[in-house]
Amino acid sequence: MSTDATARGLWPEGWERVVLDTTDSTMAEAARRAASGLAGPTWIMAHEQTAGRGRRGRDWASEAGNLAATLVYRPEATPAEAARRSFLAAVALFEALAIHVDRTRLSLKWPNDVLMDGGKVAGILLESAGQGPFVDWLAIGIGVNLASAPGDVRDAAFPPVALADDGGPKVDAEEFLTHLADAFATQEGKLDAFGFGRIREDWLRHAARLGEVIVARTGTEEITGVFETIDEAGNLMLRTPQGTRAISAADVFFQEGQ
Repeated sequence: MSTDATARGLWPEGWERVVLDTTDSTMAEAARRAASGLAGPTWIMAHEQTAGRGRRGRDWASEAGNLAATLVYRPEATPAEAARRSFLAAVALFEALAIHVDRTRLSLKWPNDVLMDGGKVAGILLESAGQGPFVDWLAIGIGVNLASAPGDVRDAAFPPVALADDGGPKVDAEEFLTHLADAFATQEGKLDAFGFGRIREDWLRHAARLGEVIVARTGTEEITGVFETIDEAGNLMLRTPQGTRAISAADVFFQEGQ
């Protein structure tokens, strides 16, 4: 890899990088490499994915020129602590994107999407393995619409958008990965030094619709309430007429006209 970003020495020391022309998915490749042994934290990027996936088994389309990458590593973390890395990844992704577009156009949607001008520009997926008190490994998959947004998504609550839309910046995927890896390493340093509370504060600073009425749809119910905060476990906290609800997993939607 020979980009200006790398030449400036932004790639974090001690973090490995693998760039593939094509693979089924970077998440699947991460699992394979984790099973065979890791020299250290490793970012895996592919210029083409043939079977990319998002949350809850949904397909994730990887258009040419977009970023499809997964970080796989062995944090000393319980499953709950590993899951909270999604907020760390979201903050890092926000900061990497903010290098290329005005940060006021960006926001973070619970639990793990990045919005630009209200549309989905990036998503995050976590997978881990382990049967003991700590995870054996954690994979954080990240997809960013750098060059183009999928054209086959219809009636989405948060229609996909791309960084390059409407004359926006054209950002090379490998260069963007360098910015992302650097930002992620910085956030890991904050986590080590200050704990999840600092990551939580950073995430809330960029949260979409904080203090407004939103809708959370779980597998069994739809909950409408004021988005008050996220708690120390990363749960979405909604103030409803029946009291405050802590929601651990749901799809979030915004009410029209807000």
